[in-house]
Amino acid sequence: MASDALLSRRNSAIPDIEALARPTLEERGRQRFCSALRRYAIQDMPEMLRADFHDRLKPRLEARGEAPDNALAIERAMKPELSYRFYSTLRYNAQEMCFLSVQGSIERALPEMIEVSRDAAERNPAGGSLRLDPTLEMPRYLTALDVHLTPGCFHNEWIDDDVAQGAVVSLGARVFSATMNHRSWGGVARAISRWIKHERPDFRPLRILDLGTSSGKNLMPYVEAFPGVEAHGVDLGAPLLRWGHAVAEHEGIPIHFSQQNAESLDFPDGHFDLIVSSFFFHEIPVKATRNVLKECRRLLRPGGMMVNQELPATGLVDAWEDYFWNWDTDNNNEPFYTAFRAQDPIELMDEAGFDHARSFAQILPDANAYPDRHAAFDWEEPGRPRHGKGGWYVFGSSVAE
Repeated sequence: MASDALLSRRNSAIPDIEALARPTLEERGRQRFCSALRRYAIQDMPEMLRADFHDRLKPRLEARGEAPDNALAIERAMKPELSYRFYSTLRYNAQEMCFLSVQGSIERALPEMIEVSRDAAERNPAGGSLRLDPTLEMPRYLTALDVHLTPGCFHNEWIDDDVAQGAVVSLGARVFSATMNHRSWGGVARAISRWIKHERPDFRPLRILDLGTSSGKNLMPYVEAFPGVEAHGVDLGAPLLRWGHAVAEHEGIPIHFSQQNAESLDFPDGHFDLIVSSFFFHEIPVKATRNVLKECRRLLRPGGMMVNQELPATGLVDAWEDYFWNWDTDNNNEPFYTAFRAQDPIELMDEAGFDHARSFAQILPDANAYPDRHAAFDWEEPGRPRHGKGGWYVFGSSVAE
């Protein structure tokens, strides 16, 4: 039963579920330390590691007649080096520490969080919805390990109507990305929606689908970019969806969350004008990727678009960047990272039934880094930013009218 405080707000907005975790002064200090540590590990240390490889290790290897000119060769050369071992240890532990730093405040606030989530699902004041399927089978690629080193992963539930994993993922991500709330996210959505408006100024999507939506943080900006759009987000994890639904209802953003496997969705053919995803495909096996892309082709109406933000394919980056991205395969519980990146995205879309001539893989300008640029970068364009460093790698296609 809802608390008296919630009962008194039956006709008011949904409380801010994100604000219910109230860290102590000590916990807040720990979170700030973890945030700074991970930022150092993910931003500063890779450049130091790269310099160590190019200035010290590579010349030594070349003097012995060896040519570390691909990601695997670089990995073999770097793995025993103290510089790599220190970097890898620090980055791994910083990732774990970010999630652990929020658990105490979440555990204390969990009963109240669950009440807010239940209230949001019951009232839906913003006009969204939450549709869960307790019989849905979780694929082994989700249950076999804690993806991203997130304790409990995305899907596990410990009590009725649990939102704990949604809180851990969302609040932990705020720590390791040094952001404050969902409005600090959405850079991907802003870049993609801005580019779509530039390329197709008359495009007015009626329905949008976000694959692997998590808590909807990268779906909300699309609703703001395309007023009146009917927004749907699907994910396997019920705690994520409960959490995201409560956030969206608090923000007054109508989103329809549903618990589904993106390999087999229950929407009718041609139901969506725009299908998007962010950081999704590298988390699933290549076989599953093929199934999801076939579903996307089925679900797009004539004139519709699909745009997926992802990690750049191996064939589109230099050897060092290729090596850098693949770290997560062995160290961050993301075992499909390398296999996905090894695929040609255009070929994957060809296999799914998309028109080859309409498919693309490119870097879009980040709205903050390039406020006046809307067009995509050419791969050989001088000064083209790297993915995550002023630009976002996307692949996708469209369907003819």
